[in-house]
Amino acid sequence: MEYLTHNLGGNKGMKRSRCSSDKVERKIIEKNRRNHMKNLYSMLNSLLPHQNSKEPLSLPDQVDEAVKYIKRLQTKLKESRERKESLMGRTRSYRCTHSNDSTKPAEIRINEKGSAMEVALMTGPGSQYMFYEMIRIFHEDGAHVLSANFWVVGNTIFHIVHAE
Repeated sequence: MEYLTHNLGGNKGMKRSRCSSDKVERKIIEKNRRNHMKNLYSMLNSLLPHQNSKEPLSLPDQVDEAVKYIKRLQTKLKESRERKESLMGRTRSYRCTHSNDSTKPAEIRINEKGSAMEVALMTGPGSQYMFYEMIRIFHEDGAHVLSANFWVVGNTIFHIVHAE
């Protein structure tokens, strides 16, 4: 009987130490989780445009701002894709319907570089109106023309336009 009582008493101490070590371990795990989440929030906040307000935003407000910013980016991307499709459709019609003085159809090539666009238009000497029409379309669609250059090689005029 003494043996059983002594043995049971020994288990109580082990249970207490195991229980307290489990609590400490859970606290450490939870602390690491909180630190990890804090770092993730900080990274997310660093990707947002800087706020003009002097007081820092709370974590829920930071997440709300991130959601709003991502939605604005999605809308802007959708509008840019629609504008590109509109421009691509218009350029195809130019290729098919307009020709220059040498009876060679005008050619247009569009290269995208991030938010910038490079448009190369090749026409004959009598098709200057196509260049003006291209510039008008850029302005109509809200793009900003950064530069426009041209070169004449034989009976072909090469127009290069950079826009954003």
